[in-house]
Amino acid sequence: MGLRERRFGVLTGDGIGPEIVPVAIAIADAAAGLESIEIDWQELPFGSSAIASHGDPVPAQTLSALDELGFWIVGPHDSAAYPPGHGDRTPGATIRTRYELFANLRPARGFTGVPALRPDIDVLIVRENTEGFYADRNMAAGSGEFMPTPDVALAVGLITRAASERIARVACAAAIERAGTDRQPRLTIVHKANVLRMTTGLFRDACRDVAAEFPEVEVSEQHVDAMAALLVRRPADFDVLVTENLFGDVLSDLAGELAGSLGIAGSVNSSESRVMAQATHGAAPDIAGRGIANPVAMIVSVAMGFRRYGLMTDDAALVAAGARIDAAVADTLAHTATRDLGGGAGTAEFGDAVVRRIAEA
Repeated sequence: MGLRERRFGVLTGDGIGPEIVPVAIAIADAAAGLESIEIDWQELPFGSSAIASHGDPVPAQTLSALDELGFWIVGPHDSAAYPPGHGDRTPGATIRTRYELFANLRPARGFTGVPALRPDIDVLIVRENTEGFYADRNMAAGSGEFMPTPDVALAVGLITRAASERIARVACAAAIERAGTDRQPRLTIVHKANVLRMTTGLFRDACRDVAAEFPEVEVSEQHVDAMAALLVRRPADFDVLVTENLFGDVLSDLAGELAGSLGIAGSVNSSESRVMAQATHGAAPDIAGRGIANPVAMIVSVAMGFRRYGLMTDDAALVAAGARIDAAVADTLAHTATRDLGGGAGTAEFGDAVVRRIAEA
């Protein structure tokens, strides 16, 4: 059987992006090749290098190319360090808004060989990605933050029924998929409706209404502060959490650290037809260029992206390639660790080990 070509985008990013993204691509190519897939990676200007070359961290040329693509990889970006006038809105927010990437899926699970505060954690946080208190993405124009006087700052938190129902459906489907045929799907709605009664109350009610359409899903609720405590105390009691933007961001970082490190925390941002693979962590400029960054989060983000985009497009080979990556990463972590995980493997060394595992499988 001949190779079947796929055309995907690459936005390498800042800081450790130029180190971890090529490693993830090499691993993706190794897994895809075993499924008779050849990937045409389109490298697109992005981040600080795009400011230097195009005057914009997300130039029009990049957006025009992404308009024609269904899947792309985004490396971390360091917008806080951009020159004045270029860091007001993060590059990620620009892309998420343009392509309505409303679903942010962030898993956290323990791996054999990875020291973890809670090795029994295995949760998926389904985060609504377009609203809430995130001022860079919750308005059609301008920011959700403003200052009526130099000494007063206000933030607008946006919650709509439509967006809440949409993310609830993604979460219910994810709970069913993760449960398989072995157990009952479980979903926890996370909110703060005892205080933010109208906004997160609307989110909670919309999620309840959607969950009622999935009688096979066992549904529970938690206030966000209690949820944070319970993730530390007994994470094995939870499977899929659905929540709004800010809460999901905070809880997913907590869950990633409980599993061992943000360096292993993958993530995808998705619409109904497009998927962006993007690690949860930031650009880590303090270790950039040293070859010691943990590439796992970027690698497993690509694996997640392959699975999600493959299911969207009925591409069984792409789904299988994602599964190969996941299995090889788990096998490698059982014997090889980067510095943040207590080992001595460098970025490229760890990536080479994953490629070998894929070839040997």
